[in-house]
This record gives sequence, C-alpha cells and structure tokens, in this order.
Amino acid sequence: MSELADKVVLTPSGLTRLVERLEKEGLVRRERTEEDRRGSYTVLTREGKRAFLQAWPTYEQGIRKYFIEGLTEDECRTIGQGLARIDQASRS
Repeated sequence: MSELADKVVLTPSGLTRLVERLEKEGLVRRERTEEDRRGSYTVLTREGKRAFLQAWPTYEQGIRKYFIEGLTEDECRTIGQGLARIDQASRS
C-alpha cells in the first residue's frame, strides 16, 4: 500500500479510504505479503478488471484528444521516450 501511495497523488490516508471504497464495491481486494505480514498488496479483482476495461475507451479517447492529436509521429515517439525515462528514474 505504501508503494502505491508513492505512485499516486493521494496522501496515504486518502489512498486507504479509496482502497476501502473500491474493496466494498468488489473492484479490489487486499492480500497480505509473505515478506511482512503487516503489509498488503492491493489486487484488482475480476470485476475490477471488467470495470477497467469498460472505462478504458473513454480514458483513451481523452488521452488522444488532449495529449496526442496534432502531434507528429516523431513528437509522439520523443514524448514516449521521455516518459519511459521518467518512469525508469522513478523506479530507481
């Protein structure tokens, strides 16, 4: 959970409340880690994956409209490479 909190723009308590709500809706479940029984992973359920796949076309359309339309292939490639470097650096 703390690793997830680091990746999103929420406070740890805000993330906990969100996960609790998603858990009540059956979209995620928490699983204890083997390494440290105090910690847990948040796992997408089958229903959660179904909801994600249903919502994805709307998000994809917004991403294309607000971030990609009007850019050349070279510009898209450059942005993709830059985002990949940022992702890699954030994992270090």
